[in-house]
Amino acid sequence: MELQRKAAKRIEKWFQKERNALLVRGARQVGKTFLIRQVLSSLGCNVIEINLIDSPEMISVLEQSRTVDDLILGFSTAGFGRPVPSESVIFIDEVQKYKDMITRIKFLVEEGSFRYILSGSLLGIELTGLSSAPVGYLSILDMFPLDFEEFLQTANISEESLSSLRDSFFKRKPVLDAVNEKMLTLFTRYLMIGGMPAAVSRFAETNNIEDVISIHKELVSLYKMDFTRYEQVDRKLLISNTYDLVPSELLKQNKRFIVSDLKKGLHYERVESTFLWLENAGVVITAYNATEPRVPLRLNEKHSLFKLYLADVGLLTSIYGMATKRMLFSRSVNLNAGGIYENAIAQELYSRQFPIYYYNSNRLGELDFVIEYEGKILPIEVKSGKDYTIHSAINNCLENKEFGISEAFVLSNCNIERRGKVTYLPIYMAMFITQDSYGDFTLPPLTF
Repeated sequence: MELQRKAAKRIEKWFQKERNALLVRGARQVGKTFLIRQVLSSLGCNVIEINLIDSPEMISVLEQSRTVDDLILGFSTAGFGRPVPSESVIFIDEVQKYKDMITRIKFLVEEGSFRYILSGSLLGIELTGLSSAPVGYLSILDMFPLDFEEFLQTANISEESLSSLRDSFFKRKPVLDAVNEKMLTLFTRYLMIGGMPAAVSRFAETNNIEDVISIHKELVSLYKMDFTRYEQVDRKLLISNTYDLVPSELLKQNKRFIVSDLKKGLHYERVESTFLWLENAGVVITAYNATEPRVPLRLNEKHSLFKLYLADVGLLTSIYGMATKRMLFSRSVNLNAGGIYENAIAQELYSRQFPIYYYNSNRLGELDFVIEYEGKILPIEVKSGKDYTIHSAINNCLENKEFGISEAFVLSNCNIERRGKVTYLPIYMAMFITQDSYGDFTLPPLTF
C-alpha cells in the first residue's frame, strides 16, 4: 500500500514557500527517497535525480562544477537529462558520499537557477566536522519510522475517529469501551510490526508476521554492515556489540544501559563516542538522566547515565523473536513487556522532537520519562501490566513542592481516568502528546 507520511507536508511547504535547499535525513529505510519522489511527482516538478552510490562519477561533476553551465553540461553528459533553469529540482540522494555538498549548497542556492533537495543516511556521522555550515541556505527535515498515528492507515481509521480520540485526550474524558479496545489491539499490532515502511507495507499485503521478521533481519544486517565500516581498529565490534546489547538491557527492571555489561571494568568515558555514533546514525534513541525534574531539563542532564532504545519497536520485538510477538498478541501476563512498551513511547516522543529524559532518585524512586510539555515538567510512567495505579515515584514527585509538577501521565492498557494530578491514559494516546499545543507566545510591546 502507498503510505502517507506527515513529513510530506513539510516537503510541500519547502517547495511552495522557501527558496533554500532542503536536507532530508534519517536512518536507513525510513522512506526518505520514496517520499521525496512521491511529493515532487504530486507537485508536477521537473526532477533530476542523482544517487551518489549508484552513480559515484557524479561526485566529480558536483565537485568540479564552477558555474551553472558546468553543472548542466555534467548532468546531460552523464545521461541524467538537462536541468532547466527556474524549473528543475535537483534531487541528490545518498549525499553523505560527498559531504562537501552540504557546504557548497550555499553557493548553488545563491546562484538561484535550480531548487535543491538532498537526502541520505548516516548524515549525523558523515557530516560532523564540516568546515562551514550553510546557515540560512539549508533547512533540515528529520524522518523517522512511521509513528502510531501514521501506522493507523493500515486499519483505515478515519480522520473523524482520530479527531474524536484527540478530543477525549484533551478533555480527559473516557473513550467508548469498544473503541478503546480496538485501539489497544491496533497498538499491540504496532508493537509487533513497528514503523519501518517496508515492514508495514508487506504486512498490509500479506498479514504475515514472518515476512515482517524477515525484513527486520535484513535491515539489522544492513545496520551492522554500516557499524563494521565505521568501527576503528582499536574498538573492533564495539558498536555492533552495543547495539546487540540494547534488547537485553531493556529486559532489566530499571532499563538503564550498564556500560560494564559490554566489558567488565569498562567506563563510560572510554566508549562515549560509541553511544553518540549510534544516536547520530539514527538507529537508537537515548534518554538521558535528569538529576532533577525541573525546567530546563537540559541543565540537569547527566550524560553518563542513560537508557537506550531501538529506533523502531518492531525491530526490537523481531529481535526477541516470534514467541514474544505471539505473547504480545495474546497479551500474556507471563511476558516481560515493560521494555517493549517503553521503547514504543520513546519512539513516539522522539519522533515529535521531544528531548527525552528519565529521573531516578534513591529517595523518591524512578520516573520512566520526563519531558517538557506546554512549558512545564511532565512525568510519564509506562505500565504494561494491570497494576498501573501503583506508581510511588510519581506520587512522591507530585508531592514535592520544590518541583512544582501539576500533572503526570500513566500510559497503560486502560481507559482515560483522572485521579487528582494523575491522568491515566490508554497507551496509544501517546500520539497526542505533541509540541503543537504550546499555542502562540507573543511578547507585549516595549514601553519606555
